[in-house]
Amino acid sequence: MTKVIFMGTPDFAVPVLETLIKDQYDVIGVVTQPDRPVGRKRILTPPPVKQAAEKYHIPVFQPEKIRLPESLAPILELKPDIVVTCAYGQILPKELLDTPPLGCINVHASLLPELRGGAPIHYAILQGKKKTGITIMYMAEKLDAGDIISQVEVEIKETDDVGILHEKLSIAGANLLSETLPKIIQHDITPIQQDESKATFASNIKRAQEKIDWEQDGETIYNQIRGLCPWPVAFTTLDGKNIKIWRSEKVSLHGKTGEPGKIVNIQKDALIISTGNDTGIKITELQPAGKKRMTVEQFLNGVGSHLSIGMKLGDEQ
Repeated sequence: MTKVIFMGTPDFAVPVLETLIKDQYDVIGVVTQPDRPVGRKRILTPPPVKQAAEKYHIPVFQPEKIRLPESLAPILELKPDIVVTCAYGQILPKELLDTPPLGCINVHASLLPELRGGAPIHYAILQGKKKTGITIMYMAEKLDAGDIISQVEVEIKETDDVGILHEKLSIAGANLLSETLPKIIQHDITPIQQDESKATFASNIKRAQEKIDWEQDGETIYNQIRGLCPWPVAFTTLDGKNIKIWRSEKVSLHGKTGEPGKIVNIQKDALIISTGNDTGIKITELQPAGKKRMTVEQFLNGVGSHLSIGMKLGDEQ
C-alpha cells in the first residue's frame, strides 16, 4: 500500500485528505499549521485538517517552520512514498522535496501558471474570470512553479462568490487527485513544464484591496464584493464609519449616472449606489460597524432609517 504524508491546513484541504483515506491509501501522517487564536475571544483552535486527521486517528505534526531540522526530522523518519499537499501554507525545503520516491505533489486552486500564490480563488473572481480550475503539479522550491501533472476546468458563474467557488474547487480537487494519483504511482503521466511568460500571481489579500472605490466601474465593484465574500468582506464608509458590504447585484442606471458613491434609489430591501459608469450596485446585505450582518431591509428599519437619496458612501469624515 502506498504510504502518503498529507500536508494541508484549511477547510479547502479536508476533502482532499478524506479522498486519500477513502481511496485506501496509507496516510501515515498529516502535517498542518499550529493551532491559532480565532475570533474575538482569541480561542486557540486547531486547523480543520488537524480536526479531520484526529477523527481518523492519523498522527499530526504542526511545525511552526517546516524548514527547521528539528521540524523536518520526524517527518522524514516516516519514509513516505509520496507527499501530497493542498493549501498547506509553507514552502517545502529541498530535502523534503527530494525524499519521497514518487515525489511531492500539490493540489492548487487555479489553472497554472495563472494565479500562483495564496489567494487564487479570490483573484479569479476579482479579475472577472469566467473559468478557473484545479492543477495537480510536482512541487518545486519556487512558489507553485512545478511541472503540471493534470488539470480540470471549473466554470465561474456570475453569481458565484468566494465561498461558492471554494466549495466547487475543493470537490474538484479531491476528484482530480483520485483520478491522478494512481497514474503517478503507475508512472503513467507526462508532466508539462509551466510557461513562465504566462505566470500571474495571487498574493494574499491586503486591507487596501477590501475598500470599495466607487469611482471604479460597476462591474469591477461587483466583482470586488463577491470576490471578497465571505472573507475578508469588502467595505465602504457611511457617516464616517466602516460598513461591510456582503451581498450585491448589478443594475443598469440607463445612463443616469450620478456622482460615484451616491445613493440614487432606496428600495424596501435594497440601496442602489452609483459608480464610475452606468452600472449601479444594488446592495442587499451589509454589516454596520459594531453590528451583526443584516439585510438592507433590516438596516433601513433600524440604524439606517436616516438614509436619504443623495447621501454618499465612501466619504471620510
